Amino acid sequence: MSALDEFMLVLGKPMALVGIAGQLLFSSRFIVQWVASERKRDSVVPTSFWYLSIAGGAMTAIYAAWRRDPVFLVAQVSGLLVYVRNLMLIRKSNTRDAAEVRL
Repeated sequence: MSALDEFMLVLGKPMALVGIAGQLLFSSRFIVQWVASERKRDSVVPTSFWYLSIAGGAMTAIYAAWRRDPVFLVAQVSGLLVYVRNLMLIRKSNTRDAAEVRL
């Protein structure tokens, strides 16, 4: 079976749509970050960047597990830890800022 035939065979499976959708979500975070930075005229990482990272990373991790690709799966899962940790830090910072405003 040629590489093209194998590629088309994988694309014909429903799980391939999960992988493609995950990759599109994951890639869209860069556009979100770029637009936010251009609007502020400064480098900014909006919270939505991390949510898109989690959604896209989780979907591509599911796809990697389906493909039984341990290298791809470990890369996605380790990324998910970073994305979740960033949201935890943002939440902590927002809580601290809100507490300062009340004082």
